[in-house]
Amino acid sequence: MRLIAGMSGIALFMIIVKLQETSALQFKYFGAGGMFVAIIAGIYVAFIMGIAGKYSFFKQDSAIPDFVRVWFDAIIPILVVTATGWLAVYILHLDLYQILLNIFTPITSFAQTLPVFLLITFLGVFLYSMGISGWVLFPITKPIFLAGITANMAAVAAGGVATNIVTAEVLYSGWVAIGGIGATLPLVIMLARSKSRRLKALGSASLVPGIFNINEPVIFGAVAWNPILMVPLWLQGIILPLITYVVLRMGAVNIPAAVFDMWYCPFPISTWIVSQDLNGLILLAVLAILSSLIWYPFFKIYEKQQLASEQAAV
Repeated sequence: MRLIAGMSGIALFMIIVKLQETSALQFKYFGAGGMFVAIIAGIYVAFIMGIAGKYSFFKQDSAIPDFVRVWFDAIIPILVVTATGWLAVYILHLDLYQILLNIFTPITSFAQTLPVFLLITFLGVFLYSMGISGWVLFPITKPIFLAGITANMAAVAAGGVATNIVTAEVLYSGWVAIGGIGATLPLVIMLARSKSRRLKALGSASLVPGIFNINEPVIFGAVAWNPILMVPLWLQGIILPLITYVVLRMGAVNIPAAVFDMWYCPFPISTWIVSQDLNGLILLAVLAILSSLIWYPFFKIYEKQQLASEQAAV
């Protein structure tokens, strides 16, 4: 049923954007606006499929094979999804794509403010500290990021300047997520140099992934549900983006104006690629030092605790 629901969502999206009427594939439908439309289409399909899933043409003890039952039970919700889309677009002549775009445009503008930037970054580290990957926010944040960088590209192409700061290029490739969400690379380096055998092993195992901004080993190996290290992780999600936003808004560093979604590219290489600005590297160095200062006292407390445990075990 999940596969059927997914294909129904794709069909509804194609109806909304009228892809079958275009002589060539229009990639604008797969940009930020298209993602918002796809989210709404997906929610609508899930709602219809959820209702239909409570009913069946067959009894529970029916001898009909499961795949046949699923196929018949899916006919009605598929018809409802496609028929309502067709009715709205081709009979009522509603431009659902533009209507939904007009609804979400003010939201994307508000999303480029400092409070939203801090909310996004803090939620990411807060969920991570609870053992929940920050990637769960991507269905919400990705359209915002994509809309921001698309507007920057358009502004520069028209001879203007980039103004949107809330983008993936700033957060994951430029300055904030050094070593991954929560700027954990300084912590990994400290762990790798720790006097504790356990922490040293964890840091050594997390070092190479951390260089490529993959920090699940250190997050789930030391930080998640650890009261000592959760606090500095939260501080990273507030202080670093705050400084980054203020500096970029002041115009001291070039705001990224080109798509660069290779979040696994090591710092500072990715920083130079997205900013092409020596000041951008200076800002990164300042943030890295500040991040280390935030991590260090909490790391020492945790290390002392671990050393005591190891000595007690001996």
